[in-house]
Amino acid sequence: MANERLRAVMAAGGWTHADLAGVVEVDPKSVERWVNLGRTPRRGTALRAAETLGEDVHALWPQLRQARSARAVSAELVALYAQRADLPVSAFVNLLAQARRQIDVLVYGAVFLHEAYPRLNDLLRERAADGCAIRIAVGDADNANVQQRGQEERFGHGIESRCRLALMHYRPLASEPGVEIRTHGTTLYNSLYRADDEVLVNAHVWGVNAYAVPVWHLRSDGSAGMFGTYADSFEAVWKSARPVEG
Repeated sequence: MANERLRAVMAAGGWTHADLAGVVEVDPKSVERWVNLGRTPRRGTALRAAETLGEDVHALWPQLRQARSARAVSAELVALYAQRADLPVSAFVNLLAQARRQIDVLVYGAVFLHEAYPRLNDLLRERAADGCAIRIAVGDADNANVQQRGQEERFGHGIESRCRLALMHYRPLASEPGVEIRTHGTTLYNSLYRADDEVLVNAHVWGVNAYAVPVWHLRSDGSAGMFGTYADSFEAVWKSARPVEG
């Protein structure tokens, strides 16, 4: 069933599918589906579209009000995975590849990225060359907090080795314009992989390796919500981290 309210508002304002799609950063076919098939966009996208059109979001998509009251789940949650191993590496790569403004990575090692996708450094160079600001924070292998994590995971010196290996992978990028590499010694509660307004959060669970614990995919809806909490967490760690020279 067509969304006649949305169709009328767009017609009154002279908005084409392509015009609205360009502003809210979706494919024009998505807007066509909203209008002609009555599809409901994600809440963050719907909020941007409604603001652009000068309308109340629930007047255009009443389903959003119903969906929100029906379940106590954050509108920022895109997906939840039982463990990191359930995600193909392409999920991380594609997220970073779509970034246009900002990439932030906070990990201890996460060497699985370079091992499964050897072009990762090339991808990051390309993003930086296009004006994307890139910040990578990896664990300081000599820090007591990092070493303690290895003991808790029953991985011994393995985590220290992964931190050193990660630094070897990323160090060549330290001299690239637009790229900053730092090492940190924080007690890390989550690994973060951010691209613009989206982030993959890999939880850390005592005694369990990161590949076997949950990951949630968040997309900012413009509020000071879950996404903002993790963004602030990254900033706090980044301030305490030590720069790596190229």
